[in-house]
Amino acid sequence: MSDLMSHFQDTLKDIYYAEKQIYKALPKMIRATSDGKLRAGFEKHRDETEGQIQRLEQAFELLDMPAKGKKCPAIDGILEEGASLISEHDKGAGLDAALAAAAQAVEHYEIARYGTLCSWADALNIRDVGKLLGQNLNQEEKCDETLSELAIASLNPAAIAGEDDGEDAEKMKPSGARYKLQGRKLSGAAAKAASVRQK
Repeated sequence: MSDLMSHFQDTLKDIYYAEKQIYKALPKMIRATSDGKLRAGFEKHRDETEGQIQRLEQAFELLDMPAKGKKCPAIDGILEEGASLISEHDKGAGLDAALAAAAQAVEHYEIARYGTLCSWADALNIRDVGKLLGQNLNQEEKCDETLSELAIASLNPAAIAGEDDGEDAEKMKPSGARYKLQGRKLSGAAAKAASVRQK
């Protein structure tokens, strides 16, 4: 087995563990959310995560590997931060904005992992596995984009308005390119994967 294949398999186990932990964490985030659109987004992504786990299990099968995760301290830490937000803050607009940001931290971790896996799958010529992983990557990117749009358009202004005793959130709504930083462009392995998965 090549060193790259060994790293690929370890990373596949890592993201499998991560997806299962995310699936377990999402119901608590859904219950803590007061914004209807954010709650619907979390509910949709929980369904997507279930499908992502199934695709990962298909990938394991194609590689003749048991579907087994590998404990990942990174995702455990990110999810623990999200759980702390819920336990330390009251339900409301401020927590909604913070939960959206916490969810994006999870998405960025997943995008990095899936982007790398897709690039490695291409290098290892295991395109059938890469296609499955690319589908997961597509969903993570779309979820991240949706969270950015929702945060910029309504969650962040609502949180600020709440802090300012009900000042008109519309007046405080950010505009212009410099406020788009909550989203980001793909770079590195994820950008490479974006083209690879189209082949």
